[in-house]
Amino acid sequence: MKTEPIVIERVYDAPVGLVWKSLTEKDRIKQWSFEVSDFKPEPGFEFSFPGGKDGTYIHLSKVVEAIPNKKLSYTWRYKGYVGNSLVTFELFPEGNKTKTRLTHEGIEAIAVNGPDFSKENFNMGWTAIIGTNLKDYVEKAA
Repeated sequence: MKTEPIVIERVYDAPVGLVWKSLTEKDRIKQWSFEVSDFKPEPGFEFSFPGGKDGTYIHLSKVVEAIPNKKLSYTWRYKGYVGNSLVTFELFPEGNKTKTRLTHEGIEAIAVNGPDFSKENFNMGWTAIIGTNLKDYVEKAA
């Protein structure tokens, strides 16, 4: 059964170039999100990071698409668990501001692993990450 993707949009008081750098530069990513192993916005580039309350869920991801200042997509799955999903960030310049749209699709493939992988948990996590963490980071940096 395919479920609707999570879609979260926010407008940041920061230019699109800064938001893009915040999504694609390893040292910036760790300031608002997770500490990734490494990161390059290049299709095929694989990266990982620990997550969950105590870092027990190892995220394994691969960049699918990277269009500078416009779109970044990567797969999202967990080591030792079934299922694969897709996370996409889209950036839309609005003057000196940036509308950011996050879409996470295919969550139903991961949700079979148990309640920690529910759509509700992903929705809460992305709302905090996109609505608070990234927003605060880019607006402070701007």
